[in-house]
Amino acid sequence: MKNDIEIVKTQISSNYKVISMNIEGITNEEAMVFPKEEANCMNWILGHLIYIRNPLLNILGEESVWDMEKFSAYNRGEIPLERKDEFISFEELKSYLKKSQDKLEEKLNTMEGFGTETIKDISTLCLHEIYHGGQLGYLRRILGKPGAIK
Repeated sequence: MKNDIEIVKTQISSNYKVISMNIEGITNEEAMVFPKEEANCMNWILGHLIYIRNPLLNILGEESVWDMEKFSAYNRGEIPLERKDEFISFEELKSYLKKSQDKLEEKLNTMEGFGTETIKDISTLCLHEIYHGGQLGYLRRILGKPGAIK
């Protein structure tokens, strides 16, 4: 079905726009701020988004944009504050985000539809991005920046 592809393309595109707006103008130092020394920092959230985009790419038949083991500090269930020394720069994360976006768009533009066995996983992964994209918006405000979404 062509509609399912269009829905996911819109979700991926919209998520990328929201994420990009929320991380605009954030320095590497700001991205490493852990509010109250317990909430996740922007660096981890963006890295985690990319980490989880890789399974989405894999479901669609594409290669991951990075080595999952090397970047395991960004995995679900990790304690980011304890692994912050393993984080890469915010600018480097932005380049991986762009690379994942390009790969997703390219793949989605060539697909006819999804297998019924993958629909639930794909929709859950899109929801995951919406959830963390909103967190980036709140962190932006906590850092004293104006809200990006008007």
